[in-house]
Amino acid sequence: MARSRNKASPSHPRFWGRHAVEAALNNPERHIRRIWATREALAPYDIDKSIPVTFSDVTDLGRFVPNDAPHQGIVIEVDPLPDIWLADLLDLPETDKRPLLVLDQVTDPHNVGAILRSAAAFDALGIITQDRHAPPESGALARAASGALEVVPWVRVTNLARALDEIAEAGYWRIGLTGHSEATLSQTLGSGKTALVLGAEGEGLRQNTEAHCDELAKLPISSKIESLNVSNAAAVALYAAAEKLNSQD
Repeated sequence: MARSRNKASPSHPRFWGRHAVEAALNNPERHIRRIWATREALAPYDIDKSIPVTFSDVTDLGRFVPNDAPHQGIVIEVDPLPDIWLADLLDLPETDKRPLLVLDQVTDPHNVGAILRSAAAFDALGIITQDRHAPPESGALARAASGALEVVPWVRVTNLARALDEIAEAGYWRIGLTGHSEATLSQTLGSGKTALVLGAEGEGLRQNTEAHCDELAKLPISSKIESLNVSNAAAVALYAAAEKLNSQD
């Protein structure tokens, strides 16, 4: 059966919403396949004439996004970004101490999008996920990232444990965040390069992932709540790492 033109292909995701779309249009690495938009929404952009554009009214645009998502008058169909290799991300000067984020089977696109947004806000070096246990690029993820999908390097690896070994060889101190540690994150952050490792909702870090961390740490949250959402935990951890770096300047 042929795919309906109103449904996105997994290999050609559709983005919507002003921040996600504008960031994609401004990213020279992003190939835009086509655009559906109202004339008013598209007016501020200088669109390459090679990109097919279909002008639609607001009601019609709702057919190109899931569950009438808030498209703000513009929807674009894109190719996924080119792959980034871990070795290229790690091949930076020793003086570059921006933190890395490693996600252990975090599969919810809204969480990964929010984590990308925090990574951009706190100037993380990039995020690393396992390719089979992470969401693909999608409209929901791009909207949650609010443009950060286009600016934060995202490395997908086959074997997370092997990737953590490579990260250690590159001089990073690997801190796994888990509630059952006695040490707090501030006690484990050093003066060198840091990789923050976070696990999925509920399950947390897998045992093998913990074994490939140099140290385990917890966020000192109140006893009134059991745990933080992984995207919130990532934001707090990135803020702590940024503060540590700023105190060394």
